[in-house]
Amino acid sequence: MATIGDIAVAAAINIITALIFLIAFAFLRLQPINDRVYFPKWYIKGLRTSPTASDGTFVTRFVNLDYRSYLTFLNWVPAALTMPQSELIDHAGLDSVVYLRIYLLGLKIFTPIFLFTWAILIPVNWTNNTLEQSQDTYSQIDKLSISNIPHASPRFWAHVAMAYLVMIWTCFMLKKEYETVANMRFYCLQSENHRPDQFTVLVKNVPRDDHESVSETVENFFLVNHHDNYLTHQVVCNANKLAKLVKKKQKKQNWLDYYQIKYSKNPSKRPMMKTGFLGLWGAKVDAIEHHETEIKKLSDEIAEERKNVMDDPKAILPVAFVSFKTRWGAAVAAQTQQVRNPTLWLTEWAPEPRDVYWKNLAIPYVSLTVRKVIMGVAFFFLTFFYVIPIAFVQSLANIEGIEKAVPFLKPLINIKLIKSFIQGFLPGIVLKIFLKLLPKILMMMSKFEGFLSISRLERRCASRYYLFKFVNVFLGSIIAGAAFEQLSTFLNQPASRIPETIGIAIPMKATFFITYIMVDGWSGTAGEILRLKRLIIYHLKNIFLVKTERDREKAMNPGSIGFNTGEPQIQFYFLIGLVYAVVTPLLIPFILVFFGLAFIVYRHQVINVYNPKYESRAAFWPDVHGRVITALIISQVLLMGLLSTKHAAASTPVLLALPVLTMGFHIYCKGRFEPAFTRYPLQEAINKDTLDRVKEPNLSLNLKGYLEHAYIHPVFKDDGSDDHYEDGTPMVPTKRHTRPEPSRTNEEEILQEKHKP
Repeated sequence: MATIGDIAVAAAINIITALIFLIAFAFLRLQPINDRVYFPKWYIKGLRTSPTASDGTFVTRFVNLDYRSYLTFLNWVPAALTMPQSELIDHAGLDSVVYLRIYLLGLKIFTPIFLFTWAILIPVNWTNNTLEQSQDTYSQIDKLSISNIPHASPRFWAHVAMAYLVMIWTCFMLKKEYETVANMRFYCLQSENHRPDQFTVLVKNVPRDDHESVSETVENFFLVNHHDNYLTHQVVCNANKLAKLVKKKQKKQNWLDYYQIKYSKNPSKRPMMKTGFLGLWGAKVDAIEHHETEIKKLSDEIAEERKNVMDDPKAILPVAFVSFKTRWGAAVAAQTQQVRNPTLWLTEWAPEPRDVYWKNLAIPYVSLTVRKVIMGVAFFFLTFFYVIPIAFVQSLANIEGIEKAVPFLKPLINIKLIKSFIQGFLPGIVLKIFLKLLPKILMMMSKFEGFLSISRLERRCASRYYLFKFVNVFLGSIIAGAAFEQLSTFLNQPASRIPETIGIAIPMKATFFITYIMVDGWSGTAGEILRLKRLIIYHLKNIFLVKTERDREKAMNPGSIGFNTGEPQIQFYFLIGLVYAVVTPLLIPFILVFFGLAFIVYRHQVINVYNPKYESRAAFWPDVHGRVITALIISQVLLMGLLSTKHAAASTPVLLALPVLTMGFHIYCKGRFEPAFTRYPLQEAINKDTLDRVKEPNLSLNLKGYLEHAYIHPVFKDDGSDDHYEDGTPMVPTKRHTRPEPSRTNEEEILQEKHKP
């Protein structure tokens, strides 16, 4: 078993690694050549220009020679922490701000738990000699856990009491945070400018009529049933072929821009190219004339395909975006059943234009259930077959088990440095490599299921990613690792004692999770801010692939924060912390370091790097709340199972109440707060409409022109771009151009009392 010394070595390795990453970042971000890598969000907003383009010597365009800037190289920390929350919402959006609150929630939950468990349970566990008298493999870490308590000991009541304290405190913080986020969402809805999704409903499964088009059917239906509020609509076309042509034209246009720039620098020589594969062979032609001809040909094809799509009734899908004159009218349409048959004229709130996943709008409604069943079965098998590499990784964390299975490796393994490296570093890093491949697979599965918005795709992917990690990383680590470690014990004892052995092994797996937290949570988070992969890719693209300013913008694109992988990862730390809070309190400080470091790092990234794909107004928070509740119930069930192996029969009835109370709390929160994330109260809608009429009396005259083209397919945009629309509101730049002064406002000041749900 790993000793405290092994954990100390692993901690030293990961702390040094994290410090190297943080110092490297602090140095690299000051270099002008890296400015677009570490501050891309400001470039996207148009609030920052490249220092390499400014006047100065050749060297100063790439390297910062101002020694004074290096004296304050750590000022990114206060800069990340002092931007006021209200300004951060304007700058990054409510989704990003609420995402950061997950880290704060972790700090709020685990800080008091750390204080109480270390003050009470650590002394209770340490002052026993149960493991010393047993023949089981153990370490000093296990002596600090519940494993060191003798069977049927009255000391277990301390653990039972602590389990109740953990439940009460966690539920209290969850309720408080749920209420806060719900209020932030309502405040955002009431204070934000006009957005197309405030007035628009997505209508699915529109019935076909032989005597009129889909567009006419939609218009007639809403003129009859919503005659006072209906404004306009936009039917959806299946434009997959057109999208491919538009994408091809964009590539040709980019090459044309490159050759024109090249020619402008040297007018005496026309740029030439070969027409064969990758320009390696074929006829040699004038590059500018060739691409102009190709673009003209593609433009003609695009125009013809557009006409075909618009004229072909089969290309029109039974889906439409219907806009209303008021938010109240949209709320009524989105939140009510339209006809007697509940499978027709299905309505829901439309995602904002950037959030629409256009490809899935072409999937027939009748096939969605079949697709979900297929993906459910596929996910089951994916989860099952991933157990094999996970079990192998766990074998790396059990030195004694390896020595028993492969005795000839014992001399090599017993070298102190190698042993510490294997137990403290290698398992976590190998497991991380395995898990890197998973999100792409899960996203493909979510797309196949037919979700119509990027936000829902990411939430579905996040849900499955969390379930996968629970089954394979958590349960797989405990069950597979324990079986490997205790193999000889299983073979040489009565079958009646096997459950007891597994019960003892559960806290003994704390060592693996401590190393996992250090590798993934400490070093991984520090590596996130360094963005080494992005840095290398950007410079390689800049050297070999960037031909135009448009190419440079694409190479700089930072992407979004990655909710589909980031949020399940955070939730996994909640799971580990809640499970081991009572079992092995030694683990809690490692969790706290992760939440603290991650909050600082990701607040910096949200301010300077990540550019959200969409804004859902924190619609994901019910999922966050539900997964913390799930982790809490899992911890309670595992504690009951563990104490049952300890012959603590008297405590079992008392512990049975824990999951019942937790589930009752979840049902209360689901009814009390979740509607704020799925429905728009009619009172709030009409209040906002009234406020708009007072502020903008002519709004109704301009609304139709604002909405009638908001949800047109991206390939029908005038510029032919296949990117998602920006929302209809103008970009709201932050007032922050330099490091902000420390905020004097409380984080709750933006909430208005009347918006409490």
